[in-house]
Amino acid sequence: MSGLPYFDGDAIDAALTYPALMGALEAAHRRPPMVVADTMLGDERQAYFVRNAVDAGRIAGSKLITSTPANNERGDLPAVQAVVVLFDAADGRPLAVLDGTVLTQWRTAADSGLGARLLARPDSRRLLVIGAGAMARPLARAHVAARPSIDHVGVWNRTAERAAEVVADLVAEGLPAVVEPDLDAALATADVITACTRAVEPVIAGRLLRPGTHVDLVGGFTPAMREADDEAMVRGRIFVDRRETSIDVVGDLITPIANGAITVADVLGDLHDLVAGRVGRASDADITIFKNAGGGHLDLMTAEAVLRAVGVPTT
Repeated sequence: MSGLPYFDGDAIDAALTYPALMGALEAAHRRPPMVVADTMLGDERQAYFVRNAVDAGRIAGSKLITSTPANNERGDLPAVQAVVVLFDAADGRPLAVLDGTVLTQWRTAADSGLGARLLARPDSRRLLVIGAGAMARPLARAHVAARPSIDHVGVWNRTAERAAEVVADLVAEGLPAVVEPDLDAALATADVITACTRAVEPVIAGRLLRPGTHVDLVGGFTPAMREADDEAMVRGRIFVDRRETSIDVVGDLITPIANGAITVADVLGDLHDLVAGRVGRASDADITIFKNAGGGHLDLMTAEAVLRAVGVPTT
């Protein structure tokens, strides 16, 4: 363990770009699926959980996570904090420890960005970001990287002041961001929608979605949480990042399936299927829905991308 490299948030930020990380995730999804397993303790108010993944014979890792939503109100710490530990899966050597909080932001945003790159219309121009938490800025950056045609980034949040803070930061980075005062109007005109909230009642009304829209659902990670209503799910072609970490796990899918609005068969594929070209957008008029549920495999892919970027060898 002596001399085990530690990569803090600054080191991760310096090592990664969204185009490069989306490329790394895409390449990793061309390999056989990893073995994954999660353990969770607690609930929406305070949770501790571990996400594990093994890429057989290559690399293994675990992310240890705390989720404390009250931190968002206090503003002093992120709601989600974590560390990632990596091992060589061939000989068992510890390889590195990484700041899991920053890595999670990169992984989550790149996951959604890859979904948009594979599913959103190439001529998409108007992006709507719903929510103004820690993920709002990374998601905006990733979607613009995935679809450089985007020339309008609208941000809506229940508290307009927080949306304005996100917009100010994005504008300072050179992104064409504005506060959206009317959610319904913004939903009706968006080409790409990314939602990262802790909603238990849907914030995306399917009746407002126009043909061709791509919807990215990020926030919900428990059976009680959901961001899109049944009509949105019925109207959309539904995809997930990975079936095993989404269909029986997140409310965005559990609830409409339980309601009879959709069935498991309506989930048309995951990133392995999308990257292989087995499924995808069938026409410019399709409404596509991508559920970003995350998983230890994506953390492992992202952590390996950091190590490779800085020249630390992996198997």
